[in-house]
Parts: sequence; C-alpha cells; structure tokens
Amino acid sequence: MDKVQHFEIPADDLARARAFYETTFGWKTSDFPMADGSTYVGLHTGPTDDKNMLEEKGFINGGMFKRGGNFPPTSPVITMVVQDIDASLQKTESNGGSTVLGKQEIPGMGYYAYVKDTEGNTVGLFQEIKKS
Repeated sequence: MDKVQHFEIPADDLARARAFYETTFGWKTSDFPMADGSTYVGLHTGPTDDKNMLEEKGFINGGMFKRGGNFPPTSPVITMVVQDIDASLQKTESNGGSTVLGKQEIPGMGYYAYVKDTEGNTVGLFQEIKKS
C-alpha cells in the first residue's frame, strides 16, 4: 500500500504565504534552492532534526512553490511514496488517469511525478532512492 507522505501548496506570493503558515499554524519553513534558480519552501508541521527529517510520528511535512513556475499544480497536492514510480505512472494511465509531469529526479533524494486521477485532481508520486 502506498502512503501519503508529503503535501504541496502553490502560492502566488511565497513571502506572504510563508508568513501566513508560520503565524497561523506555527509551522517552520526552510528554503531549498532549485536548479532553475527558483526556491522551493519546505513546510515543517512538526519537530524536525538538522536534516529536516521528522522527529515524531503523526506529522506530514510539505512544501510550497511559486504558482505558475516549473511545477504544474495550481491547487494543493498530496503526494504518495511509491515503490516504483515507472510502474505507478503506467498504472495511472491504465486505470483512467493521466500523467501531468513525467518522472523527474531530485538528486540524492529520489524521483517525483504528477498525475491526474479520474476526477481531474492532481496527485504527486515520489520514489525514494534506495540507500545501500
């Protein structure tokens, strides 16, 4: 069974949105520079360690990005961790969904993609790089 592990929120104004989530919910944020020069903002909903990994069960961290940039979603997205992203993309298509953004690499972390379900909702997929 694939589990929900991450969420993403697109924003028109990252500074304004960041301030909203920090002050409204007490979330911590951190910047992750992207290869294209944009910024991906990490959203930490619970205690994290120095590597931004959760220290307690029961929390799901997320991210925020500039709406209309290199990420296709225009509304919040949940992301599932999958064992095989290629197989999950194929299953999406064979079960009536479609691929929005094919497999992309996050160096040192894994691969992500965006798909649409049969109802037109965008959903994220993430496959972790196997650590040896």
